[in-house]
Amino acid sequence: MSTSATAKAPTPEMPGGGPGYGALDRFFKISERGSTVAREVRGGLATFFAMAYIIVLNPIILGSAKDMYGNHLDNGQLVTATALTAAFTTLLMGVIGNVPIALAAGLGVNSVVALQLAPRMSWPDAMGMVVLAGFVVMLLVATGLRERVMNAVPFGLRKAISIGIGLFIMLIGLVDAGFVTRMPDAAQTTVPLQLGTGGHLTGWPVLVFILGALLTFALIVRKVPGAILISIVGMTVLAVIINAVAKVPSWGLTVPKWPGNPVATPDFGLVGQVSLFGGFAKVGVLTGILFVFTVLLSCFFDAMGTIMGVSDEAKLTDAEGYMPGINKVLFVDGLAVAAGGASSSSATTAFVESTAGVGEGARTGLANIVTGGLFAVALFLTPIATMVPSQAATPALVAVGFLILSNAIKEIDWADYTIAIPAFVTMLMMPFTYSITNGIGMGFITFTVLRLAAGRAREIPVAMYAVSAVFAFYYLMPALGLT
Repeated sequence: MSTSATAKAPTPEMPGGGPGYGALDRFFKISERGSTVAREVRGGLATFFAMAYIIVLNPIILGSAKDMYGNHLDNGQLVTATALTAAFTTLLMGVIGNVPIALAAGLGVNSVVALQLAPRMSWPDAMGMVVLAGFVVMLLVATGLRERVMNAVPFGLRKAISIGIGLFIMLIGLVDAGFVTRMPDAAQTTVPLQLGTGGHLTGWPVLVFILGALLTFALIVRKVPGAILISIVGMTVLAVIINAVAKVPSWGLTVPKWPGNPVATPDFGLVGQVSLFGGFAKVGVLTGILFVFTVLLSCFFDAMGTIMGVSDEAKLTDAEGYMPGINKVLFVDGLAVAAGGASSSSATTAFVESTAGVGEGARTGLANIVTGGLFAVALFLTPIATMVPSQAATPALVAVGFLILSNAIKEIDWADYTIAIPAFVTMLMMPFTYSITNGIGMGFITFTVLRLAAGRAREIPVAMYAVSAVFAFYYLMPALGLT
């Protein structure tokens, strides 16, 4: 494709078509990256619908917990804080980073805030520690340490991280859709997951997911533009019809029905309710530092894995797997962590569901403008934004998981066991532990140990030694009585 927006006559799939498109194309480098305005818009829409659940889920996770004084965060205020921060940070990433990586309250780290920090201090204290973690991330970016860590990751492990994320988001899609469910502990079995409910696929919601997955793959095979978005919209319409006719008892978090009142007034009451250092007075300096470290570690490596995986899938990396201009992306991500704490929505980080937009062809920050704009609209139209059930959106995650795996797995050197085994550990530990951070940590430690065992110590970057040691300490913290 030509690198100039004016090299060809404008078509629906070309950035041209008017004076405004030329400036848009130049600013976001749309043609240069082989994309079009139409693809960026579709990608932004697909990413939003794939991650809109966070507007509902984050308030549930944070709102169900109590601080040391027995206080709960208000659900309505949490919805506003979650949507506001997602909108602000996603737009910022689009304009400054120019990548199709959307941000929102991070799953996993919000549980750390709700279950580890808040019970030991007040909510403002807990959110203050999140802000401090964000400041540390930005400091690491400013000193170049974060980029050095990312650049120290061997090519094979970079690809393994992408594959692990693909498997992880596929599992997220299957679980969120109810296609697989957790086996109850009372079952006294070592099998953690089962098919559907009780080992059987039952109910209209699961049928919507199955039809959505088949439709998505069929459209991909047919190379239909907008395959993922078409599937999400089509299955949402089907779910609304089924819910109206069949009176489905449970869809999970989101019921697919047109809201009686589609407009909701945002409540900004939680924004700015932060105490930066109050938590240290409650738990002590050492424990406070460890709490900040825990939040930092989760945010740092979850985002690192997501940024690497999404940028690689979007073909924004060079032949060595490095992404030009990554410092801007990393700085915005660190700022997003602090912004999440400042709004009391927990740490905000890069979302792996951005791959849904990449699967639609998104390659630039313009997709983020669409996604962030929709989050801003969701501040006032939350009932509409949350009417898409997970069963309609999650087929996109399954499809994108396949696309990531099929593109990356052949690029790993399976003949070199010092790369192949860490890659194997990395890609499997992400879905099996339901954590990007755990997959990266265990993969890094395995890589360092195996290279040492093979007498290839000089081939291990200094940053890999340091990060592996940090992860080893992190995993040993419970045994050392430091949590």
